[in-house]
Amino acid sequence: MQTFSLLWRTAALALGLALPAAAQTNQAPSPAPDTVVARVNGAPVTAGDLAVAADDPALSLPGVSDEQKKGLLVDYMVDLKLGAQAAEKAKVGESPDFSRKLAYFRDKLLLDEYLEREAKKAVTPEAARSLYDETVKTLKPEEEVHARHILVESEAEAKKIAGRIKGGEDFAKVAAETSKDPGSKAEGGDLGWFTKERMVPAFAEAAFKLDAGKVSDPVKTQFGWHVIKVEEKRTKPVPSFDEMKEQIDTYLTRKTQQDIITKLREQAKIEKTDAAPKAEEPKKP
Repeated sequence: MQTFSLLWRTAALALGLALPAAAQTNQAPSPAPDTVVARVNGAPVTAGDLAVAADDPALSLPGVSDEQKKGLLVDYMVDLKLGAQAAEKAKVGESPDFSRKLAYFRDKLLLDEYLEREAKKAVTPEAARSLYDETVKTLKPEEEVHARHILVESEAEAKKIAGRIKGGEDFAKVAAETSKDPGSKAEGGDLGWFTKERMVPAFAEAAFKLDAGKVSDPVKTQFGWHVIKVEEKRTKPVPSFDEMKEQIDTYLTRKTQQDIITKLREQAKIEKTDAAPKAEEPKKP
């Protein structure tokens, strides 16, 4: 894999030197897969070859346009062909180790393609909507609070700050001046919306007992002393289908693929010999 990466970095460097010119080129229509884009000692490199290489995660180049990447891929495929031709002459492909690697990667590619094809059949708009509707039915209403807080080291400081706020001073201004919480101080102590289980118990109990607009007495947690102001309360909204669609598709894809492997195992005759390594039992914490 080091050689693979080196070829790609070399091609990327070549593009970097020619980037201004490449950025000015107009985007052309994609050629047919069998269109020859280069020849290496007579061996063709086709547009289809480039498309396969473009799907390789190892060849991603964030920030590089599609047109610039196409130029890179041509140079990379030329180097790849040259290296493969040299390896053929050296009879690298005739070794037992190479044959085993070739068989392994062929099996892996076949499995990946098969699982991807079957997952596409299962991940339909209807299946995604059905899963969303069933999931929404099981969700229980959950209360959320939008609150601010000021964190200090002592109860005396907290009492003094609570008195200032209850006396009419702006909570956000006092938080920016006095709070020891680096995560919320610059935002006037704003913690955003949160559910009860997201906060430590003492803080959560105090916050959820307060009415909107009210300020708490000092509250002690393991972090120090807090003064809390509840801005708003609401029932946590159910995420929309559009918000959840990507997660739903991912779940359906993984479940489909897992089910396929499970079914294949159930239908197969699998025999492990005495030479097979034994899996270790997971250690108990």
